[in-house]
Amino acid sequence: MQNGPTFEASAAPGRLLIMDGHAYAYRAFFAIRSLSSPTGQATNAIYGFIRMLGKARDRVRPSHALVIWDGGLAPERMTLLPEYKAQRREMPPDLRLQLDPIVAYLRAANVFSYRKESCEADDCIASIARQATEGGLEVVIASSDKDFMQLVSPKVKLLNPNDKSDTLCGVEDVKHKTGVEPTQIVDWLSLIGDSVDNIPGVPGVGPKTATDLLRQFGSIDELFRRLPEVGSDRLRENLRASAESVRRNQQLVRLKDETLCEVSLEALTVKPGDEGALRELFSGWGFKTLLSELEQARGKAADFFNGTDGKGRQAGNLVARGQGG
Repeated sequence: MQNGPTFEASAAPGRLLIMDGHAYAYRAFFAIRSLSSPTGQATNAIYGFIRMLGKARDRVRPSHALVIWDGGLAPERMTLLPEYKAQRREMPPDLRLQLDPIVAYLRAANVFSYRKESCEADDCIASIARQATEGGLEVVIASSDKDFMQLVSPKVKLLNPNDKSDTLCGVEDVKHKTGVEPTQIVDWLSLIGDSVDNIPGVPGVGPKTATDLLRQFGSIDELFRRLPEVGSDRLRENLRASAESVRRNQQLVRLKDETLCEVSLEALTVKPGDEGALRELFSGWGFKTLLSELEQARGKAADFFNGTDGKGRQAGNLVARGQGG
C-alpha cells in the first residue's frame, strides 16, 4: 500500500474508480466458500476480489482508479461513542491471511493501493473523491456502505456490488431509495441510527419517519428548533430525549472529506499490469482460468489497467469522449 505527493488537478476529463478494499475482500471471501492453492493456502478471497474488481472496471471504464483500505477506527469517533463498531466480529483468520496476497496482486496489476494509519477507509474515500471532483474527474465509489450516499452529486456516483443491475447510483436514485436529498443523508442516518456501526437512533424513528420529518423540516437543526410542531406526542418526546445523541450521531456519520490523503492523480492513472508478475502469482495460486486469459491476448487480468475494456476497445478514450457510462 502506497503513499504519494499531494493530489493535483486534472488537465483532462476522466473517471476515477474508488474501491472499498476491505468491503470487497469480505464479500469475495463469503461469496466463494472453498478455494485453495496447490499448497493448501486459502485463495477464495483473492480470486473473488480479482473477479469483482474486473467486473467493476468493466462497468465503470475508469481512466484512474485505486483501492482504499481501513487504517483503523478514527479516534474522534471512539471518543464520541466508545461502543462505536464494538459489535463487529474479528476478521476470519483465513481472510486476514489473504489480504497481503490481494495487495500483491494489485501491485502486479499496477492498481494503486492506499491505507492511512488510524483513518477509516470511508474518510479517505470521501477526501479523495472531493479532491478528484475538484480536479475535474467524475468519481464512482464501489461499495455497499450506505454512508456514501451523502457524497452523491452530479459528479459522484455509487456502484453497489449487491445491486445485480449494476446501476451507477446518482442523486435521483438516492432520493428514490430514501426519500431525501444526498445532502440530507447525514441527518437521515443520525435519526434512524446504524446497527452496522453500533450507532443508536431515536426510539420509534425508522427510515419512513425520518424521511417524513426531513421533508417537513428540512434539517435536524430546523427540526429541533420547531420541535413543538411535531404532531405525535410520543415522537416529540422521543426526539427531545434523544437530542444530544442525535447531535453526536451527526458527527459520527458525517464523513471527513478534509482528511489529508497523500495521493497523486498521476499515480492513479490506468496503466498496463506486469504480465510476468501476474503469471507468477496466478501459477502459485493455481488460477488456471486467469492464466489462460492472460495468455489469450493478455486477457482481462493483464488488460485491467492498459486502457482497454478487455475486448480491445479503448476504455480510456470512451471515458474521455463522455461515453463511459
